[in-house]
Amino acid sequence: MNILILGGGGREHALAWKIAASPLVETLYCAPGNAGIAREATCVALDIADHAAIIAFCKEKNIGFVVVGPEAPLTAGIVDDLAKAGIKAFGPGKLAARLEGSKGFTKDICKANNIPTAAYERFTNAATAKAYIAKQGAPIVIKADGLAAGKGVVVAMTLAEANDAIDMMFGGGLGDAGAEVVVEEFLEGEEASFFVLSDGENALPLISAQDHKRVFDGDKGPNTGGMGAYSPVAIMTPAMEKRALDEIVLPTIRAMKAMGCPYKGVLFAGLMITKDGPKLIEYNARFGDPETQVLMLRMQSDIVPALIASCDAQLKSFDLRWFKDAALTVVMAAKGYPGNYERGTEIKNLDAAEKIDGVEIFHAGTRADGGRILANGGRVLNVSAQGSSVSEAQARAYAAIDKIAWPEGFCRRDIGWQAIKREKGA
Repeated sequence: MNILILGGGGREHALAWKIAASPLVETLYCAPGNAGIAREATCVALDIADHAAIIAFCKEKNIGFVVVGPEAPLTAGIVDDLAKAGIKAFGPGKLAARLEGSKGFTKDICKANNIPTAAYERFTNAATAKAYIAKQGAPIVIKADGLAAGKGVVVAMTLAEANDAIDMMFGGGLGDAGAEVVVEEFLEGEEASFFVLSDGENALPLISAQDHKRVFDGDKGPNTGGMGAYSPVAIMTPAMEKRALDEIVLPTIRAMKAMGCPYKGVLFAGLMITKDGPKLIEYNARFGDPETQVLMLRMQSDIVPALIASCDAQLKSFDLRWFKDAALTVVMAAKGYPGNYERGTEIKNLDAAEKIDGVEIFHAGTRADGGRILANGGRVLNVSAQGSSVSEAQARAYAAIDKIAWPEGFCRRDIGWQAIKREKGA
């Protein structure tokens, strides 16, 4: 089978790395890909927003299956358009992808189906939002309703920060994504990322991971698309995973089916594990980034049959096997991220870094220039490692980072800190 992956980030490199290992794959393509993905697949210069061009390419290359990586093409209806052209694709249709495309839509689903989540209100103008915030007090969470590349959430610790976030979003700071704003109560607890494959009716739980959203050590600074992740997550016990599945995920899948837009694909529940149990922070309609990098390292089974079973409503009796070893990934980003940053700087010594036992480097924002690897984005590399513990995986990942020569890059040095604290019994 010829397979096409859409996307060009670290998530897509991890997926390409795993999919390329499947005996079911004849030729693997990726559009547009990056310098790392080019080692696993044939990269093609397609605009993934151009659905007609993608369909034409699929027909020309006899593509049997398309795996959609990012959220933007999903919310734009790429899976629907591919299906109309007779091409099987992994991911939700446009209506189902609203679970990520509109935070307000998801909150309303939660309210209607008694799914545990933070109390909230939706607003379309700054004055009423600020009045609500003044009444609720801080800390409080401000979210752009639409897609904002992981940067549409502000956890405001003061009323001034909350009002500034409202002004920024309604002032066009996030474009159309901020035309409507959701204001939520601040939840206390520990975050976890919980993934399931859904075929529209059944859910197959994957393993959990924990992301690190803040840009600096100690969970300081602005939110980002994610600065690192690890798995497994101690707080996601089998009992907690069952609660997340029964109280949050399955009611959502049933609600989407009842609305006439069954959810097929991976459903990523961002959870807050509170003293009362799991509560939904938000849904994503695709694999997480950088969580996918640790999921793929830990997945023992062939991923391709599972993705196809999701499309074909055959997950009911499906199972996946996982390695017991822990996995951890550290994002190396361009200095200035998530603000302004420089492109085109050279990254050296990647080969030496990858020779460390258990290390795999997934490219996120890179491009090749002859024999050189150049930075071409904000989040640039995912330096990943496996180990018998999170501590060992972390040590290997940072040993690899210390071999990489990229003065214009930076990373957090504390990825996995909560797990390591538990491992040390602190």
